[in-house]
Amino acid sequence: MNGVLVSLFEYKAWANAELHAALTKFDTRRHPSEFRAMLHTLDHVNVVDRIFQSHLTGAAALFKATHSEQTPNLPELREIVSATDDWYIKFVSSVSAERLKERVNFTFTDGNRGSMACEEMLLHVITHGGYHRGSVGQMLEGMGVNSPPDSLTKFLHRYEPERRLGV
Repeated sequence: MNGVLVSLFEYKAWANAELHAALTKFDTRRHPSEFRAMLHTLDHVNVVDRIFQSHLTGAAALFKATHSEQTPNLPELREIVSATDDWYIKFVSSVSAERLKERVNFTFTDGNRGSMACEEMLLHVITHGGYHRGSVGQMLEGMGVNSPPDSLTKFLHRYEPERRLGV
């Protein structure tokens, strides 16, 4: 029913997994401060994902800031991100068109009030994550490390190779 949203969140999960896998091979001893900065950035993305998950479900706020009090290590972060990505895929797979249009009032972590349609929240989660994955990719490239693929076209053609046929 929500084909584009499902595809976008599957892509997000794939891109997150690719980046986390690349970071398992990163030389943390040679670049410890850069690695911490990348983890902090990816933690921020996941915390924001989880904040918006709370807004979408009406659950109580779990975070007082847009980052964890203590940044998780990479294996912990990978597990949390994977679970969060799975939740979003399930949510967009079953959410109704009416629910997507509903506005939700919420409070940002800085105390300011906000209101967004569920669909807008979902698009924020997608674009926010892509922005910060790109930042981490730039950090990797700046240190001479190839960043993993992170584009919707790569994802679509990898998982639906028949799209390359131009049919």
